[in-house]
Amino acid sequence: MTTPFDAPSTLPYALPPFEEVRLEHHRPAFDAGMAEQRAEVEAIATNPDAPTLENTLVALERSGQLLARVSAVFFTLSSADSSPELHDLEAEVSPLLAAHRDAITLDSRLYDRVRAVLDGAEAAGLEGEDLRLVQRTATEMTLAGAGLDDAGKERLTAMNQELSTLTTTFERNLLEDTNDLAVHVTDEASLIGLDDGAKSAAAGAAADRGLDGWLITLPLYTGHPWLASLADRDLRERVMRASLSRGRQGNAHDNRDVLLRIVRLRAERAELLGFPNHAAVVTADETAGTPEAVDGLLSSLVGAAAANADDERAVRSRTVGFDVEAWDWAYATEILRGEQFAADSTAMRPYLEADRVLRDGVFFAATALYGLKFAERPDLHGYNADVRVFEVTDEDDAPVGLYLLDLYTRDGKRGGAWMHPVVEQSALFGTLPVVVNNLNVAKPAAGSPTLLIQDEVETLFHEFGHALHGLIARTTYPRFSGTNVERDFVEFPSQVNEMWVSWPEVLANYAKHHETGESMPPELVLGLSDSAGFNEGFSTTEYLAAALLDQAWHRLSAAEAAAVTDVEAFERQALADAGIDVAAVPPRYSSTYFAHTFSGGYDAGYYGYIWSEVLDADTVEWFRDHGGLDRAAGRRFATMLLGVGGSKDPIEAFREFRGRDAEVGPLLRRRGLE
Repeated sequence: MTTPFDAPSTLPYALPPFEEVRLEHHRPAFDAGMAEQRAEVEAIATNPDAPTLENTLVALERSGQLLARVSAVFFTLSSADSSPELHDLEAEVSPLLAAHRDAITLDSRLYDRVRAVLDGAEAAGLEGEDLRLVQRTATEMTLAGAGLDDAGKERLTAMNQELSTLTTTFERNLLEDTNDLAVHVTDEASLIGLDDGAKSAAAGAAADRGLDGWLITLPLYTGHPWLASLADRDLRERVMRASLSRGRQGNAHDNRDVLLRIVRLRAERAELLGFPNHAAVVTADETAGTPEAVDGLLSSLVGAAAANADDERAVRSRTVGFDVEAWDWAYATEILRGEQFAADSTAMRPYLEADRVLRDGVFFAATALYGLKFAERPDLHGYNADVRVFEVTDEDDAPVGLYLLDLYTRDGKRGGAWMHPVVEQSALFGTLPVVVNNLNVAKPAAGSPTLLIQDEVETLFHEFGHALHGLIARTTYPRFSGTNVERDFVEFPSQVNEMWVSWPEVLANYAKHHETGESMPPELVLGLSDSAGFNEGFSTTEYLAAALLDQAWHRLSAAEAAAVTDVEAFERQALADAGIDVAAVPPRYSSTYFAHTFSGGYDAGYYGYIWSEVLDADTVEWFRDHGGLDRAAGRRFATMLLGVGGSKDPIEAFREFRGRDAEVGPLLRRRGLE
């Protein structure tokens, strides 16, 4: 079958021709792409010439272009615009792709050639990105099991295939259960506290499913942003309990057995590779190095965070006049925020219209810092009518890449927010980046403005930080393009970009009333600035609980993992042992809906957010000391950190940028943990 993937796209920036892609195109393209790459790798592995950078490592980088094209489109759709048929196909091809990757990574002939190039790197004069390509490839193949004997490789391949199926099942169960557990409301009086925009979005969600009334769809994390506004305590409890129950309903979407099997297989695989547990395998290829280093940071923060959260709960209980439970926390916090800072979230929303935040906030800061310019391209189309396409150029009008924004939630879209590339930047192939940001903002009825809450504004800036990493990096090899860095470093640029949310010059530019154009009133602006650090006990505690839960699951030995049969009991005990079982503050992600770690590539790596935040907080202080929203400061950050992608050791790059190693003090001050 001829498919749209057979040749590189002829659209600008090689944007995939999404409008031409049909369901039946994917499987033939996957089959052809895997066959093509197998032939390419076979030619490399059997090359009679002595191994060199060019005939082994660069040749390997050049392989698999058809597979890369179909994979980029398929996994974009399966995560953001899926269907039952697409999910079925994902379950079908995932184990095949896992086996295909293993066939390459575990090829002893290829591994021997890579090791030979590494051993001769100094004599060959390899340096910079070329040397890093050899080093990273050798490390990744070693940790993947390339040094195992044939029996070990056979067992490893079987485990990897099963894991690929299980993680796909976990994600599908979560999506289906999240859809099923959306809270249906038929009495408008229950929605007191929600503004017209939120109610319009809930009405639209209900109408999309053929229901009367309103539907409160659930985000990926525990809880819901509307819990801060809903005055009806019973409805708040319904929403929270629905959120917490995902993946553990005892129905077709129950994730508990899937989760336990994932944990056991990962532990068995680690043992096969010669490691005590899965966390040790993961951190061996991260900047942290060991699980003990991760535990050192996380455990050092637990005591102060939990104590702060306990104090915050007591204050909130006094504020509302009853004992605050998990479903009350956000509501009580908003009342307290209004009393202390005049920073009322509901009052802020009319000043946070999505398109203005994007153009006059997110893009404005990127132009001021990096000289980037953004022009919407209505002639170019994404994979859904809601996807917007922007061409990005530099200050000299030279092309930089394409930025796609998919803002709204829908039933076929997984929860949360993320960035991913659909075209990797690479000098090797002469390609510029095409990157996508996905959020899950409730879509209002036609004709109504999209008004964001503060958390959604921060999420947009955060995800755009990832997009900047993808857009600005200029590397030779696609392996190092953009966010292809060590997992516990990948959040660093995105977290830095959050600082511009409340930077006075940026905030004043985007925070304008969607009807009148008036600037946000000074008392709201002041309240927003003064409340920095407010509710940090809760925020730090819910994050640490999830990060420690991730570590607890993945620090089990194979024997220990086999002995765990009760997911809820294990979770309770793990949190208690860590000293982070704070009443009314559940983990940001509970085990059965912890997509980051059981289907999203952050397994044993969710700690990376706060690991990166040490660098982020230190960098924010550097920006404050160097003019803030300053072109020269932005140029240094872009050149020395964003621009190198994964082509350089990230800690070395940070050290050169900052002039020293990162210090933890700025993080402690930010989170009130000194």
